[in-house]
Amino acid sequence: MVLWSARRGSRETPRLRPRVAPTDLARVDFTELVPEPVAFLGQAAYIQLEAFENLARAVATAPSIDSKEGLSAAAGVALRKHHALIAELRREGVEPVEVMAPFAPATDRFREATAGADWYELLLGIHVTTGMLDDFFARLAAGLPHEVGDRVRRILDEQGAAEVLQRELGRAIAEQRGLADRLALWGRSLVGDTLLIARSALRGAEPSGRFDEDVEPVFTELIADHTRRMDALGLTA
Repeated sequence: MVLWSARRGSRETPRLRPRVAPTDLARVDFTELVPEPVAFLGQAAYIQLEAFENLARAVATAPSIDSKEGLSAAAGVALRKHHALIAELRREGVEPVEVMAPFAPATDRFREATAGADWYELLLGIHVTTGMLDDFFARLAAGLPHEVGDRVRRILDEQGAAEVLQRELGRAIAEQRGLADRLALWGRSLVGDTLLIARSALRGAEPSGRFDEDVEPVFTELIADHTRRMDALGLTA
């Protein structure tokens, strides 16, 4: 089997907050936090492009034809989301490449940091990061102008990729002794980097007491969703 490898930098494993049901959390008014629609769409579109590239890499290094077929379908979901967000940028009358360009350096660094040491860590990295960021941008879209926000939420809510990734990971965890412990540790290490990308999308993202207080429920809910995602794989978040 061909494995994708990447150098993993040393960093402190983020500490997760206690498990909290989303229904217990305050609803957040995103009106003052969401960036202008063009900036929002540019960052969201580039993140989907990165997700597609990661999934394409997973297809290329998959150990079986069955895995390649399933992951290629998941890659198709990410590519459709990317193209749909590009269409929204064109509705705004802007050039998508120019709008996405400022977000490329940080997102590229994020992709490298979350690529993992082998194919299994790559898959979990995709599953965790795309799950959290799709959830986050779908919530943030509530602060966009009404029609744009509705369309963006429909785009990001498209299902299919997560089910493929969960199936592939679940099968590998069941078959390989010790893999679950390694992936559980890797999953925990992904959260901090992912939340930094999410935070960068917010207007006025410079740290401040009031800002942190306003967005705390959002990140708590994202971590709760992450915990459920890991629980579904039998991994400890």
